[in-house]
Amino acid sequence: MIDYTPKAHDAISTLEGVLRASDALKTMPYFEGVDADLMAQILNEAAKFVASNISGLNRSGDEEGCAFDDGKVITPHGFRPAYQAFYRAGWAALSAAPEDGGQGLPLVLEFMLYEWLSGANHAWTMSPGLLHGAYETIKHHASAELQAHYLPKIASGEWLATMCITEAHAGSDLGLLQTKAIKAEDGSSYHISGTKIFISGGEHDLSDNIVHLVLARLPQAPAGTKGLSLFLVPKFNPDGQRSRVHCERIEDKMGIHGSPTCVMRFDQAQGWLIGEENKGLNAMFLMMNAARLHVALQGIGLLDSALQKSAAYASERRQFKAIQPAQAGLSTTSNGPSLIIEHPAIQKILNKNQALIQCFRVLAYKTAIELDFAKHHPEPARRRRALDWANLVTPILKASCTQYAFDGISECLQVFGGHGYIREWGIEQHLRDCRIAMIYEGTNEIQAIDLMMRKILPDQGHTLETVLNDLLKELQGHELTPQIKTVFDKIEAITQTCVRVSLEAGGHYQLNWIMPEYLKLLTVGLLAWSAAAQVNARQAQSQAQWLTFVHWCLPEFDKNFATITHYLKVPV
Repeated sequence: MIDYTPKAHDAISTLEGVLRASDALKTMPYFEGVDADLMAQILNEAAKFVASNISGLNRSGDEEGCAFDDGKVITPHGFRPAYQAFYRAGWAALSAAPEDGGQGLPLVLEFMLYEWLSGANHAWTMSPGLLHGAYETIKHHASAELQAHYLPKIASGEWLATMCITEAHAGSDLGLLQTKAIKAEDGSSYHISGTKIFISGGEHDLSDNIVHLVLARLPQAPAGTKGLSLFLVPKFNPDGQRSRVHCERIEDKMGIHGSPTCVMRFDQAQGWLIGEENKGLNAMFLMMNAARLHVALQGIGLLDSALQKSAAYASERRQFKAIQPAQAGLSTTSNGPSLIIEHPAIQKILNKNQALIQCFRVLAYKTAIELDFAKHHPEPARRRRALDWANLVTPILKASCTQYAFDGISECLQVFGGHGYIREWGIEQHLRDCRIAMIYEGTNEIQAIDLMMRKILPDQGHTLETVLNDLLKELQGHELTPQIKTVFDKIEAITQTCVRVSLEAGGHYQLNWIMPEYLKLLTVGLLAWSAAAQVNARQAQSQAQWLTFVHWCLPEFDKNFATITHYLKVPV
């Protein structure tokens, strides 16, 4: 089996060659002293850490899984030492503010690190993957007292965190949550009671404390999501006493066996309010959006890992004779069986998925840079534009990176033939592990609804139009600009049709039928821009990737465009 190895050089080339990240960071005084050399040094070291400390635990962690013993969870052998090495080396604190014990580095470095961690070991990465969201939620909404006690531990990664939302009767419908919170006798804390399911890392032995962020309902709170409040409930209280939080069991899952997915019972556990009463969902959205972006990175990393395995296998496996190898730019050494990488069917799988990985990386890394603009740029208008980009693109990336990853990993498994279906090569684990990413942190169908109902219709597509126009300007009149403009014009035409339909009686119901196709339409449009931007930057292999995208990916745009126009009865 081939362990995943991050390719730092390729990622750095994307960061600087396509996105010109160091130039962007120079516009923000917060990142004074951060340049291309420093970022390259950090990323090279990160790649080494992931390859030497995390990748080798992937197979063993899957086979061993987590053990449950009377409320305690024991993670697979090697997981705790790897995590302790991770946080002590400062990797958990890359983007946290220096005043909180972080390093104050650009968020894009954290994005790239977590892409690699996910490719190396998805299950292990589940635990630190929630740190950034928990940090942002506590920093922006918790009281000064809670921040003083918890923020440095979360920023450094010394303590891990969870997001306790889901209940058995309420999946994505958060308005049905029933966990209760009652003010305690001390007048400052609350008693939290209820049961949460599907809690990643709800109990484990990786860190000495776990900070649970819990949605609960106060007495007399309004019904639905408007009556939810957010509470911080630690595994160990500030006085050192064990909290009344219990892990009842861990789930027996299809994949990510090394990550404990817990059923957590809160039995009048002591908790503290984060933010205002009945406005917990507003605070929790910081954590949810961060988690959704991390899930998108999981898709990119896992597809890259599967592609590395399939490319290596195809470079060694010999079957049949190559079809017109000279025209394909390849050559065989004999008249016997050729390497299967020389066959068009295999080349198509490898080339298409490599192009998708690269295009999604550009979009994901750009999103990280925009998030830093939203926090640190001195001009309010630029901060607003950056936030608009992040809000619009987050559901698209979460849904699309995970869907394309699952489909792509399935294709990579196909490269192995029967060998891919057995455990020996490790490719089937990626398929099992990746499947959850299309479900948690809001199913991909929920992402499509969020995109349409919260990002497109409220301002009648104006934000989307601005984003698309800004992307065209970034191409700076390149030869591919007219093709991208044609794609964007179709997106805007469909968007305005959706806006008109939404104003009709029953319009929202009608739009629900085509929301997934609409999200896919935007996805392919953004990917087309990403591919063109790489050609514009004269990246190595970018022209070949553009042609691959045009041949095998862009037709999906026409398919979804036709589906939407047919269903909404739009004249073509």
